[in-house]
Amino acid sequence: MDETAVPVRGGYRYLYRAVDKYGKTVDSLLCSDRGEYSARDFFTKALKTHHPRWPTKLNLDGNAASHRALRVLRQENREWQSVEIRSRRYLNNIVEQDHRAIKRRCAPMLAMKSFRTAAITLAGVELAHRIRKRQFTVGSRGPHQFSSLKHAWALALVCDDDAAAWRETIRRLTFDRECTRTYQSVCAC
Repeated sequence: MDETAVPVRGGYRYLYRAVDKYGKTVDSLLCSDRGEYSARDFFTKALKTHHPRWPTKLNLDGNAASHRALRVLRQENREWQSVEIRSRRYLNNIVEQDHRAIKRRCAPMLAMKSFRTAAITLAGVELAHRIRKRQFTVGSRGPHQFSSLKHAWALALVCDDDAAAWRETIRRLTFDRECTRTYQSVCAC
């Protein structure tokens, strides 16, 4: 787990990210600061998205707020006590190298205008990064079921539970090809 600074409206916001030992993205969260509450929010969010799997080891950098957040989580939940926390030099190299994709996309933007647009943009960059790392599956028939990349993106942005909205999005993309608007879905994935 590590955080990286992202310029937003004249200041910096922090993107917390976690990857496993194979380089696959676990989760990410954009926060306004690097405090203890932000780290706790990230750990609880990452655990909710990967609930059945508990981490066995956790590599942290020298940020004291992350260590304090884990101490509080250990007091609240006994299952966190079995997690080995390592804070040694060079153990975070996997996530530091994985930050490159985010930094490469954010550097030409100079700075994003608001926290909301930064969160949406970074979620899209993270999704593209996961697709490139082959962490996103598009169904049982594979990637050849779509006639274009727009259709694959539409599936990636819409929940499985929201099949009617998915069909409507595909219909719009099929009949309105000049439209470049990003369709947002409201779902609890």
